[in-house]
Amino acid sequence: MTPRSWQRWQDWAALVIGVLTALTPIVAATDTAALWTLVVFGVLFAATALWSLAQPGSAVSEYVHVVLGVLLFVSPWVFSYADLAGAAWTSWVAGVLIVVVGLAALPAANAAHRGPIGQH
Repeated sequence: MTPRSWQRWQDWAALVIGVLTALTPIVAATDTAALWTLVVFGVLFAATALWSLAQPGSAVSEYVHVVLGVLLFVSPWVFSYADLAGAAWTSWVAGVLIVVVGLAALPAANAAHRGPIGQH
């Protein structure tokens, strides 16, 4: 059975998380570092989610989600905006959620990558 693109709920969740992360500076207090961090990571989440949706056999895209999620999680401390509650909490929550959906999608992505038994 061939994997179908645009079907995995985890990748749709990553897309939504990416869009919401990118839009956070509209509703949360930010400084320059927080604004750019949230927008850039949000766009990267959305882009890698579209990659995962279009190519369900790409396990690499799921690993990218996990790495980006960890980087966003630590960004309030790295870029010194942990004192901005809205921006910091968005980074922490979105980072954890992206890691969770990335890890949750890995088994399906790996299975799709391997394809049906006996095929290479």
